[in-house]
Amino acid sequence: MVKYNFDEVIDRRGTCAVKTDFLQRLYGHEDLIALWVADMDFRCGDFIVDALTKRVEKGVFGYTVASDCYFDTIIKWIGNRHQWKIEREWLSYIPGIVNGIAFCVMKFTNPGDKIIIQPPVYHPFRLVPEAHSRRVVNNPLIEENGKYRMDLEGLKKVIDKDCKMLILCNPHNPVGITWNRETLQELAHICAENNILVVSDEIHADMGIFGHKHLPFACVSQEAAGNSITFMAPSKTFNIAGIISSYSIIPNRQIRERFYSFLHASELGNGSIFAYVATEAAYEHGEDWMRQMLNYIEGNILYIDNYLKENIPQIKVVIPEASFLVWLDCRELGLSQSELVSLFVNKARLALNSGEMFGKGGTGFMRLNAGCSMAVLKRALERLKQVI
Repeated sequence: MVKYNFDEVIDRRGTCAVKTDFLQRLYGHEDLIALWVADMDFRCGDFIVDALTKRVEKGVFGYTVASDCYFDTIIKWIGNRHQWKIEREWLSYIPGIVNGIAFCVMKFTNPGDKIIIQPPVYHPFRLVPEAHSRRVVNNPLIEENGKYRMDLEGLKKVIDKDCKMLILCNPHNPVGITWNRETLQELAHICAENNILVVSDEIHADMGIFGHKHLPFACVSQEAAGNSITFMAPSKTFNIAGIISSYSIIPNRQIRERFYSFLHASELGNGSIFAYVATEAAYEHGEDWMRQMLNYIEGNILYIDNYLKENIPQIKVVIPEASFLVWLDCRELGLSQSELVSLFVNKARLALNSGEMFGKGGTGFMRLNAGCSMAVLKRALERLKQVI
């Protein structure tokens, strides 16, 4: 088995990387340690690089369709990894999950309709519907002693006849929950009963950590399968966000025909050569790389937790059950959100995501990206210790 080197520090500056080359515009400084946007700093697995290189060496980049192998590898991966048996006709390429959410908003709702989200949550869940003149309804997660759960009773109370869609984050970003079967079943029942379509963003599906396992929403019941659209991708798992490689899974034929006819009419269902090649390579050969990466991420998260407990106990880690994103509870510092952001950015020279961008329940929090080398993480935490 190949031993991959996740300790390698790669300078991404000057590569048009959003994470580094957008710092000046967004934070007002370019000399920050970048621990914000959700991609990792790890070198892509050689199995993906080799597959892309082999394809590039062909030297011809004409119109390309997805091969049977592309769909077969997705079906096999999801079956083995998530015990979800999916059919070929359920699948389609989509040009990004946020794009997919926008397409669902446009196809299944009308201006003025209400769309439910569960903050603190990935901010495009709010921004995309609002940009399309839909009304966003918040059903905030309940936080108890540093743990979060879905407010299903609150969901029932916010639903009215204008609610047409719920956007689910599964696993949940930023608090890192892998939702359990009972929660998802109840959510599916409530939404089906009220004719509310569930759009499930499962981009972090492969990244369960510390023994936690992802459960696809559409798997939990017939109600869930019959009333949902699922979005997945290899992009977070294999650090290929710049290669748009997302896909949708829709078991219900009526929903599938409505959505896929929209994609086909707009010619949005065809990927690039590199999306197909990278996805096949990742799912066919990426198991060992993924397991080693997740093990490294676990080590990083435990290091952060132990370091803060020993050196900055005012900041507490919400240990994620999935992914490389760490939700930091900074409320004991007693700072306003602007003061908190300034502490990290202007004093510690660290670029994290402000908790407020994730909506209700985000004040007093910061989101840290632990998908980097341990050396970078240690340097960042030392900076934070010095200013606190």
